[in-house]
Amino acid sequence: MTDRLIVFTKYPMAGKVKTRLIGALTPEDAAGVHRAMAEHTVRHAIRLRRSHGTQIEVRFAGCDSAEIASWLGSNVDYAPQGEGDLGARMARAMQAAFDDGIERVVIVGTDCPALDHRVMQSAFAALDDSDGVIGPARDGGYYLIGLRSGASVRALPGLFEGPAWGTDTVLRTTMGRAEALGISLHALEPLHDVDRPADLPVWESLRTKECALPQISVIVAARNEEDSIASTLRTVLHEPDTEVILADGGSKDETVAIGEALGARVVAAEGGRAAQMNAAARSTHGSILLFLHADTLLPVDWAHQMSAALEQPGVSAGAFTFATDGTGAALRMLEWLVDLRSRWLQRPYGDQGLYLRKTTFEAAGGYPEWPLMDDYELVRRLARRGRIAVVPGKAITSARRWRRIGVLRAMLLNQTIIAAFHLGVPPETLARWYRGAGRKPGENS
Repeated sequence: MTDRLIVFTKYPMAGKVKTRLIGALTPEDAAGVHRAMAEHTVRHAIRLRRSHGTQIEVRFAGCDSAEIASWLGSNVDYAPQGEGDLGARMARAMQAAFDDGIERVVIVGTDCPALDHRVMQSAFAALDDSDGVIGPARDGGYYLIGLRSGASVRALPGLFEGPAWGTDTVLRTTMGRAEALGISLHALEPLHDVDRPADLPVWESLRTKECALPQISVIVAARNEEDSIASTLRTVLHEPDTEVILADGGSKDETVAIGEALGARVVAAEGGRAAQMNAAARSTHGSILLFLHADTLLPVDWAHQMSAALEQPGVSAGAFTFATDGTGAALRMLEWLVDLRSRWLQRPYGDQGLYLRKTTFEAAGGYPEWPLMDDYELVRRLARRGRIAVVPGKAITSARRWRRIGVLRAMLLNQTIIAAFHLGVPPETLARWYRGAGRKPGENS
């Protein structure tokens, strides 16, 4: 990669960020504004990477590397800002990028709600013809600054020396420094920062627009599930700020017609359940993904429980508590054992409703498109990235599979398949074994 976007931000600790908003807002609400704007910036940075291959680095302060990755996800690079004033920290970050062989470097803050992936890309494009680029903020500062490698020797660190940071003279001083150093700076469109109470309407305008977009994307994988799909979809369709996608694997019955009639968006993909879910995930707009089986019903407050779990430090993903709609001592024992496995071994399966941030899903590589063990392998990858949070709400799954072959036989079969997987037996071979025995592990155990 020849381009690097560096995002400067702080950990959203109440009383430590957006302090000039305190008074008009509580310290907690001011930190919430900072959190939301930083997440907005990083989301657009990742969109830039998808479209142009730009390397993304977050330079952070106020926390350690584990805390920042838990907050903003694991699919960008992180580095501490280090010591010194803002100018010294930016010069150091930019010089490190050029030392890595990067040709064009752009630094952005997280205070500008109108800063999106299009503005970021226009900054890199400007570096084709200019030594540097700057994004003027209407308060006299700047929201973006960039250089190309050929100008770095003349520009660093002097370009960042002199401004009284946080004042309305920063832009003017920086432009003067560039002229003195012989650096041509291309100016982008001036945009508003959000630093003071008078700036809050700018943030509210963006938040209103973003709230119109779904923040949770529910993906329901199905194939020939006309008897159960309506009940499953109804548990998730009417939650605010949520899009529901029916990932259909080539149904020959009324599954698709039912989903469309209820208001779900249908994404068709054959090749197995993992391929269905990956295809649907690529089409989502939400920042949080929930993968759900077609015969699983969620609790009424599923969205609240899920979102609260993902806010906890160190959590990479989560699931709901496993339950079935069947009766009998064997099924109650199964539920108890699954609860132990999920909480203590960090191994929930897909029939518990797996949820995580979209950035984490992408960083983990999505579902491996295997004919078997796709849920199991994804959860293993996620557990290496952080804690798997199992919330109290129950995901109630149909007991039809256990009724068909028996609870104890199903449990033994699952453990045999898992042991074989760890011994290196290929998923294709395991799938042939499993089909002969009647069902797929990781679906219902």
